[in-house]
Amino acid sequence: MTATQTPPAATQRPLSMTEAIESRRSIRQFVQEPLNQDDLREILRLASLAPSAWNAQTWRFAVVQTPELKEQLREAAYGQPQVTSAPAVIVIYSDMEDTLQTAEDTAHPGLGDAGRTQQRATFDGAFGAQDTAQRGQWGLTQANIAFGFLMLAARGLGYDTVPMLGFDQGKVRQILDLPEHVQFAGILPLGKRAEEGYPHHRHSVERVAKFY
Repeated sequence: MTATQTPPAATQRPLSMTEAIESRRSIRQFVQEPLNQDDLREILRLASLAPSAWNAQTWRFAVVQTPELKEQLREAAYGQPQVTSAPAVIVIYSDMEDTLQTAEDTAHPGLGDAGRTQQRATFDGAFGAQDTAQRGQWGLTQANIAFGFLMLAARGLGYDTVPMLGFDQGKVRQILDLPEHVQFAGILPLGKRAEEGYPHHRHSVERVAKFY
């Protein structure tokens, strides 16, 4: 298979949500083969179905597959090897300024022109008086929801990931030529596991939940 060919799509059945959650691991060593591009787009499509307040959809995905850019991202991530081991690396960030500029596009088509007008009024009223950093933080809370969906969508189609927050944000902005105002949810190496990873070790429900 040449570097320009796309490997066949995964033949296994999609995992159930329970199976995806229970089998997800943080994987740092990946099989060295190109990522099926149809699978990649489907993972991104599923992640894009994440909910957000007012349907704001503040998340954006920078998908890096070229070796040169992955090497730069690895350097920005303090040399963590999973960045170059994975066939694809997704940088998840929020762009609240773009969201505000295109607020009408997030109104449901079924609401017509009135819905588009109301969506603009809602966003202007909620965020117009805030500074860029304040509304950027709100946008990040929405992008974090999509980050979780992205990991489960990947696992559901038989792929593996490892969420990363240890990186130089300024360098990543520069590498990807992103605006200064964007907020990063994280970096997500993506591919097929070449290791099993550690089994889950989590608090019990009784430890983390209170019932009223």
